[in-house]
Amino acid sequence: MDQHKYVNVTTETDSSEKSESRCCNRLKIFFAALSFSYVCKAFGGSIMKTSITQIERRFEIPSSVVGFIDGGFEIGSLFVIVFVSYFGSKLHRPKLIGLGCVVMGAGSILTALPHFFMGRYRYSTETHVNNTSENSLSTCFINQTTSVSETSETVSKGCEKESESYMWIYVLMGNILRGIGETPITPLGISYIDDFAEEGQSSLYIGFVNSSGIVGLVIGTIMGSLFAKMYVDIGYVDLSSIKITPQDARWVGVWWLGFLMSGLLSIISSIPFFFLPRSPDEPQKPRSNISTSLRGLKTDKQNNQPANLTDQGQGISMTDFLSSMKYLLTNRLYILYVILTLIMTSHLVGTITYVFKNLEQQYGVTASEANFYMGVIVLPTVAIGIFLGGYLVKKLKLSIVGIGKFAIFTSSMSLFIHGVYFPILCESKSVAGLTLTYDGLNPVTSHANVPLSLCNSDCNCDEHQWEPVCGSNGITYLSPCLAGCKVRGGDENPNVYYNCSCIKVSSFLNTNFSAHLGECPRDDGCKKKLYFHISVQVLLNIFVSLGATPFVLLLVRTIRPDLKSLAVGFNSLTSRTLDIPLWA
Repeated sequence: MDQHKYVNVTTETDSSEKSESRCCNRLKIFFAALSFSYVCKAFGGSIMKTSITQIERRFEIPSSVVGFIDGGFEIGSLFVIVFVSYFGSKLHRPKLIGLGCVVMGAGSILTALPHFFMGRYRYSTETHVNNTSENSLSTCFINQTTSVSETSETVSKGCEKESESYMWIYVLMGNILRGIGETPITPLGISYIDDFAEEGQSSLYIGFVNSSGIVGLVIGTIMGSLFAKMYVDIGYVDLSSIKITPQDARWVGVWWLGFLMSGLLSIISSIPFFFLPRSPDEPQKPRSNISTSLRGLKTDKQNNQPANLTDQGQGISMTDFLSSMKYLLTNRLYILYVILTLIMTSHLVGTITYVFKNLEQQYGVTASEANFYMGVIVLPTVAIGIFLGGYLVKKLKLSIVGIGKFAIFTSSMSLFIHGVYFPILCESKSVAGLTLTYDGLNPVTSHANVPLSLCNSDCNCDEHQWEPVCGSNGITYLSPCLAGCKVRGGDENPNVYYNCSCIKVSSFLNTNFSAHLGECPRDDGCKKKLYFHISVQVLLNIFVSLGATPFVLLLVRTIRPDLKSLAVGFNSLTSRTLDIPLWA
């Protein structure tokens, strides 16, 4: 009798160990797949951020429209985030995440498609008034009123691209679709790990998953830097015929290639999720015949618990959903958390969207240089901080109060470091027509409707044309025409303009009244401030990312375990809804 008991105990022990081993292995597979999906998700997001300037130039749309396109990702997520977060937690979470990755990949591919349906990119100086003229459209034509209409008409045809200007709608639709696909990844993935990870290990897992997202950001910004140096129509045109360089304000890189790569990677990342069970400790379903299935169904009926039907049927009722929402909205700690998230993300949305453009305009770097600084130098520190934050929570075994104190410390340090930015800003650029009068002699109080000066009032210029040139006096002009330039260099030097009357007025000691294409570079003092800016950005990112994992743990520890996904989803819904109007 004792021998039989020993055998039974041993068998149960072995079965329990196998079950735990199976659960651990499946959770690790899910963890690896989720980390890779985070890499793909962040890669697609960084490609969009680094392509903002390229998309703005390619489709010739204002920054407000570009902000709306970028906000399309949040708009798409808003449509489904609450329902996916709640009902998804009652269904097969791995398969829903896999489906989201497929939709996200399809959205990225749709974003890139307009490139293949549009004509090749044409910048303004490719067109001339007539076939024999050697002057650019933007040079000064004194007392030639007949050519004004021709010039404006030709510029309009070359720049507006008529119906092609509405192709940006497909970019918006692709970004909305990408937002819909991204929705289930975070709430369902984080709740799945927190539900089935060993006690004390969830913080480490969540920290690593979030850190893997930073890897995607780094890869995306590096690739974005390379793509920004490659001409948009590479493979379609003879590159030797392109007269502009990446430093030119009209340059457009291969913005579409990154979206194709992101789409394919996202679809590939979805594959493992379709082969994972609903729960990591769920036993492998045996291949059974019809009689076995009938016996199993009979057993469920006898117990009055048909597991699948009961769990899903009762768990997906609208009454339970409304009662769950009532619980969240009456939870004081959760509401305080949502308000705190809104305050923190209100500035992050604008910062992340325009950080690359800010570096270009504030410190005079090219798009590829801005991508390099952010991708190679700044973003890796975020990954280190996120992982280190999760490790410290596990190592110090912080309670919910300890996690809150740690989050307060990191937030306070971040607030203090933000104040260091103000002394390292560069002075405003000297731009005739924006910060100076067109003769370059006097500053202007308003940037709008700056009147023409005597040096260019007779040139019949298009005041809305953006073809910046740098004068020999160190002042940037909106176009060669507004600089009063009358002669363009020949084939050997096509990017230089001569006999510029506005430069002559402000250059008392300069006999070379010329200008070359592109904005004037920043001085050495501003470049030194750029290095200080990057150093401060690195320090700031460390403290911000240190609190990222503890901040997520605060959320999942302050609500009922069965409402983790819904809590994460509703928090995202609130912050995205209220932040979009600020930056879209």
